[in-house]
Amino acid sequence: MTDAALDVSSPASAGEDIRALQSRIAQMQATKLDTRAVRTHPAIAPLLPGGSLRAGAAYSVESSTALVMALMAGPSADGIWCGVVGLPDFGVEAAARFGVDLERLALVPHPGDEWLTVTAAMADVVGVVVTRVPGRVSDGALARLQARIRQREATLIVLGDWPQSEATLRITESTWTGIGAGHGYLAGRQAMVSVTARTGNGRPRRGRLWLPDGDELFRPVIELPGMAGRGEGAAAVAASAAAFAPAAAPAFAPMRLLREVNG
Repeated sequence: MTDAALDVSSPASAGEDIRALQSRIAQMQATKLDTRAVRTHPAIAPLLPGGSLRAGAAYSVESSTALVMALMAGPSADGIWCGVVGLPDFGVEAAARFGVDLERLALVPHPGDEWLTVTAAMADVVGVVVTRVPGRVSDGALARLQARIRQREATLIVLGDWPQSEATLRITESTWTGIGAGHGYLAGRQAMVSVTARTGNGRPRRGRLWLPDGDELFRPVIELPGMAGRGEGAAAVAASAAAFAPAAAPAFAPMRLLREVNG
């Protein structure tokens, strides 16, 4: 018997031995996942636990395809294949302008009743799986999919709720700029992004981001000290502003959201 095996010599020591083994397994699993950080967009990375996505973990995004695309941009720029399942309205052109490589993007917009099978199969061949849970799915089915994600060391991004998400991202405030007296162009959008981690004190990290700015770039809003609304984590987001110098822009191409508004 190796020293890694559990040897219960007496009923009295069984509980202590099992707790020790559970602790050892948890440490080994955490170490394995921590070594597999998955880069994401630098505008949003400071808000995430550990500053990146993690292989084998799941993340949920509330009602914002733009945030989903931002999370996909880093892995895609690093050559990781991404798969999108069950999102027929997913904007391919917008994703490309975020920096998602369309040559490494697999789409299954209408999986129908085979959603679970298709999503699990997608985790076998791509590094990032994006999906929305259709209707009511049993807890057991979700647990099996989560186990498949961990086993394949993929990263799962769910548009909507997910019971075992590493973190939940949401937009809590949103304002547009550029509209005049009933007409003009939408030149930029500021959004307060809130990220609540599964572990920790339960307090969300927040950062105000351009989604996009007047130059069509997704980047932090740089606020002066003392300005209201910085939110926890905003200083860390502002510190990443150097990533948005013009020389860095091609790695995360802009998303064109300009549209003419007629009053």
